[in-house]
Amino acid sequence: MKPAMTLPGAPYLARQAGDLRLDGHALAELASRFGTPLYVYSRAAMRDAFMAYERALAGRRHLVCYAMKANSSLAVLQTFAQAGAGFDIVSGGELARVLAAGGDASRVVFSGVGKTRAEMRQALQAGVRCFNVESETELDTLNEEALGLGCRAPVSLRVNPDVDAGTHPYISTGLKGNKFGIAHAHAVAAYRHAAALPGLHVVGIDCHIGSQITQLAPYLDALDRLLDLVEQVEAAGVPIYHVDVGGGLGITYTDETPPAATALVQAVLRKLDARGHGHREVLFEPGRSLVGNAGVLVTEVLVLKPGAADAGGKNFCVVDAAMNDLLRPALYEAWMGIEPCVQREGPCSTWDVVGPVCESSDWLGRGRELAVERGDKLAVLSAGAYGMAMASNYNTRPRAAEVMVDGPRVHLIREREDARTLFAGERLL
Repeated sequence: MKPAMTLPGAPYLARQAGDLRLDGHALAELASRFGTPLYVYSRAAMRDAFMAYERALAGRRHLVCYAMKANSSLAVLQTFAQAGAGFDIVSGGELARVLAAGGDASRVVFSGVGKTRAEMRQALQAGVRCFNVESETELDTLNEEALGLGCRAPVSLRVNPDVDAGTHPYISTGLKGNKFGIAHAHAVAAYRHAAALPGLHVVGIDCHIGSQITQLAPYLDALDRLLDLVEQVEAAGVPIYHVDVGGGLGITYTDETPPAATALVQAVLRKLDARGHGHREVLFEPGRSLVGNAGVLVTEVLVLKPGAADAGGKNFCVVDAAMNDLLRPALYEAWMGIEPCVQREGPCSTWDVVGPVCESSDWLGRGRELAVERGDKLAVLSAGAYGMAMASNYNTRPRAAEVMVDGPRVHLIREREDARTLFAGERLL
């Protein structure tokens, strides 16, 4: 049996007498009750992660907008709406989800590099707080749509500060080679252009440099460049009312030691104060750091397929969760902890934990030391972010069910799909 360890997601996730529990609820029992694959979330973990930002920002004009692309399930959004969060959205569908979950459109910032005209109209009619605009073309299009509706669109320009966040290239967004934002060198001209358009009202400045960031330095470098622009833009006669520093704070998957939300907020506020910008409203857009360690994916072992030792073959542990349920390992080669829901006595073997999808990229973890038998339940840890949100129906696989534990209560927040629902909208010739 493996030695005891501190699990990502502790103290909400812990092993008690061999059973892996989330907020006191045994994951093996939840799997028996609701089936597998199964996403399980802790509502307390999500609320407490959000409140860490709120406490650190007490006394300052601020808005913490949950970057809902990390996990857009309605009960998750409801949890943050009830806690007082705003929302960072990137599509009209996400706006519809916010409203369906009881969120307030006036606390929504609309990001995204390719908003459609229909999405712009939808957001204008709903009354979103701000559009984070990413190109001069978008400024012109949004101006036309706002004038057509007889209103003015509040805008913040997302500036690309050309700062390396030191993260995976697929989730880096703040370098000049990335598709996001307006180049730093062109930002002042873009602000002048925005201020001259009658259908727009300039309200702020925004940047976002990436995701799973584990150091403070990239944030502070980006903020310095952002504040340089604020001073230049206001010198050009365009007032800036809020500074949006984005999100991207990392979580612990294995041995990462990202700064706490409190440390990030305090460093940002000190920088704003030191440069004479402490009077401005500040916005944060955390996503992964609010939900990542609050969730796990529970899966059942279907087949143990030992490799031929004399041929150097691998041992495969085939489970019923797959890349369609959790894409991060296949897409990013992401390492995510895998733990048995019930700890077995006896020696461990080295397994590649893989799914049943017909792709060699369908793996959840490679080279894992596990004492496991067919029928056992395994938990993939830190799966609350970019798990269900990126799930698909590849191989005509129904998506998993989702459960939220809330103190002594357990809520089924998404029913498991069945095959008939997957093709209900299709038509034979």
